[in-house]
Amino acid sequence: MRSWTDTLRFAFQPVVNLMTGGVAALEILARPETGDILAEARRDAELDGRLAVSAFRAAVHKETLLPLHVNVFAGTLADLGGLQPLHDAVREAGRLPWEVTVDICPPYTHVPRRALLEAVTVLRGQGFRVCADGVGDGDAPLRLLTDLAPELVKLDASLLARPAAVRAMRALCDELGALLSVEGVETESQCAAARSAGAQLAQGELFAPPARLPAADVYVPSGSPGVVPVPPSGPSVRQFVRPAALLPVTASAGQVRALLTGSPDVSGVLLVDREGVPVRSVHRSRFLLSMSGRYGHALYADRPAVKLGDPPRTVGVEATAWEVLDVVAVGGRGRTSDDVAVVDASGRCVGVVRLSDLVRALAESRVEEAVGLNPLTRLPGSDAITGEVDRRIADGRAFALSWLDVDHFKQVNDGAGFAAGDELIRTVGRALLRMASVSTRVGHIGGDDFVVITDPEELDPLAASVLDASWSAGGRPVTLSLATVLCAPGSVPDHRQAAAGLAPLKKAAKALHGASWVLGRAGVPGHEVRRGSDRATAPAG
Repeated sequence: MRSWTDTLRFAFQPVVNLMTGGVAALEILARPETGDILAEARRDAELDGRLAVSAFRAAVHKETLLPLHVNVFAGTLADLGGLQPLHDAVREAGRLPWEVTVDICPPYTHVPRRALLEAVTVLRGQGFRVCADGVGDGDAPLRLLTDLAPELVKLDASLLARPAAVRAMRALCDELGALLSVEGVETESQCAAARSAGAQLAQGELFAPPARLPAADVYVPSGSPGVVPVPPSGPSVRQFVRPAALLPVTASAGQVRALLTGSPDVSGVLLVDREGVPVRSVHRSRFLLSMSGRYGHALYADRPAVKLGDPPRTVGVEATAWEVLDVVAVGGRGRTSDDVAVVDASGRCVGVVRLSDLVRALAESRVEEAVGLNPLTRLPGSDAITGEVDRRIADGRAFALSWLDVDHFKQVNDGAGFAAGDELIRTVGRALLRMASVSTRVGHIGGDDFVVITDPEELDPLAASVLDASWSAGGRPVTLSLATVLCAPGSVPDHRQAAAGLAPLKKAAKALHGASWVLGRAGVPGHEVRRGSDRATAPAG
């Protein structure tokens, strides 16, 4: 009688890093020749567990060094309380558990929540990483998603038609410390949408279809991350993590040489202890140079590879790209091309980053940012501001959108001259930047028009900093007008509606005498005059 293993084959589909264009991992997919073993596995936890072990062993048989994704139903984990046979198989193969991500697949309906969470705790204790799969097309409750606190969330590509939802999921992933991946990407437009919405990883037919052999090359459309904001501290190092080539600290120099010569894309090897903590870093070029010298192979082949390694450079998974550059700068000039190991809270290696990836991304972000800056004040223009408004709306955050301009600016230019007018605009821009907190974004959208996005509690300091100051151009006193619309969560659907709510407030502020401030609320009629007086009742002169 034939076993189910006789008619079952496995295919590999790459998970692509959208920032580096490289393959971050391989997902192992069951491909039965007959029958529907996945439907059986959904009802039979023991069978599903054996499938996971078979999938892993199939990958080991292909001798891939890449991190692996193994699919398991949520009900299986809850029933079995973990995946001990998979853990045993990983150890027997000489691989490390944290090189394997368990993709928890729906359905979640009727799965005991406590049992599932306890099983996930067991998985993490064994070193496995956890992915919430099928989000957006499955039945994963948001509460359960946050309780799982996965290292990775996989969204179905159908959700790309709702970019606000994807951006909101990216914001949730940032809070959870997770990466966001989109699966099922089939077109370049979907890839561009995934980038723009903030996804760091993706997989699908566009990059490479599932295949019996792990893909050596993938197609990744060129493009930038789009409107995804780069924080002042720099992009997260998580976006640039590449798979690490790991060997046990006891490995010989001959074993390292065999790995490097058989894997030309590997730039270095990390030697790790039993817990996966980097002990030494072996740089490809320096190591092979030592081995290729006269008597090099005879001298070193059987000796411990640690003798030819250097102390590893490490950063935490919460580090930014700029912090990685600081780590690189501390060492000697001869090690600038070394990979930097990225480690988790326990010090275990989760991958490496390359200096070339960081420099390229940081340079591109600076170029893109410079293109959108106003040439007079070097402040972001309208595109950056509208993007920030939409992000805050998608995140469900309350915010205040303010418009500021110089009263009678044409008369200022006519009376004091264009040079004095330009200097006044630059001075106002610098003042706005000085008062800006971490949550404040200042933009110059042209002429004498500035826009400020901030948290509502920052409004009073903002108003005081610009309206209480004495302004002048060419010795002539000048006043400013400020209009603000408060946007509560759900009060506006996008930046267009927020701007529409601000328009009548701008008109009301300009109708007042002297330094003025008008405050309104999105969706609520009327406004409040915080500064200024009606021109009809204003004193003469």
